[in-house]
Amino acid sequence: MVVLMAAVGISGSGKTTTLEFLVSRLSVMGFKVGVIKHIHRENFTIDREGSNTWRFSRAGSKITVAFSPKEIAIIKNKKTTTEDLEWVIEQLKTEQLDIIFIEGFHGYIQKRPDVAKIVTAKTQEDLARTLEMTVPPVVAICGLVTKSKPEQTDIPYVDLPDEGDKLLELVKRRLEPR
Repeated sequence: MVVLMAAVGISGSGKTTTLEFLVSRLSVMGFKVGVIKHIHRENFTIDREGSNTWRFSRAGSKITVAFSPKEIAIIKNKKTTTEDLEWVIEQLKTEQLDIIFIEGFHGYIQKRPDVAKIVTAKTQEDLARTLEMTVPPVVAICGLVTKSKPEQTDIPYVDLPDEGDKLLELVKRRLEPR
């Protein structure tokens, strides 16, 4: 069974840096890694104006697939919901991945006990707010907040990249029992 793990925190708190670190290290170790990134900018599109796929979508295609020698992109034209996130997770599970990292979908992911979390924060105040809204399991705390004096907690603080091996071990523990 694939492990689901998310980086949760406010914008600019270190989520992408944390996941980039983990993806690069785990991939080199031979783990099969997938990532889901939530982009919440209203008018964002991966399809660029004027491209063939854009033209097909504009003509009315509900799903357009761009297929090249190195990539497959599925462009589904619809207003998305958390049900779509579940669909994407199920699709990635068919790829026989070891772990799927999720960045974003905070309000939804923070409440899921089946998703392990790495909380990232800039300040102790940010950390307190994020932890208050996040159900366990929380694997670690990362981000700029680790540079300040840590508050007393059972959750390990991990200062990346200096203590990266510590975070890697915490994540690998979730992978090994499988």
